[in-house]
Amino acid sequence: MSTTKIVYGLYADDDDLMNGVKAFNDKGIAINEVYTPFPVHGLDKALGLKKTRISDAAFLYALYGVTIGATLTWYTMNHDWPQNIGGKPAFDWGHNMPAFVVPMFELMVFCAAHMMSLTFLVRNKMYPGAPAQNPDPRTTDDKFMMEFVTDDVESVKQLLIETGVEEITVKDA
Repeated sequence: MSTTKIVYGLYADDDDLMNGVKAFNDKGIAINEVYTPFPVHGLDKALGLKKTRISDAAFLYALYGVTIGATLTWYTMNHDWPQNIGGKPAFDWGHNMPAFVVPMFELMVFCAAHMMSLTFLVRNKMYPGAPAQNPDPRTTDDKFMMEFVTDDVESVKQLLIETGVEEITVKDA
């Protein structure tokens, strides 16, 4: 029979949470997860999280949007329905490209924003119908929670108490 337990420490203040994270890092006790109702400045560095690649994905999605915009303007204005409007030559997209900057920019922003949102939701398993991953609904309102998966429950509980925890919950893993 395994003695591994899940320990949850509930904090009322983000400063207490940050002090708790630092205390656990100093003792070398691994924090499994932290739940917060809003982004806490410096928490990602305190937990040692790596930089996300969402900005790289955003660049690729923006490039995709610009490509779609350039292809769309070329196809509609030069290939499918070329027209001589105001003496502008319709046979060359490159000469008329300044007129197409706005739709290309709009498609770039549209694709980057929507595809980043979808990537975030799918990557974090937050798509519609996904089961909730939050162990305590109070962390969506005003509480902060640290989660530990440990065999040494007493030392984790003692350090949680020392760092100003409001409530401790222990469950089987």
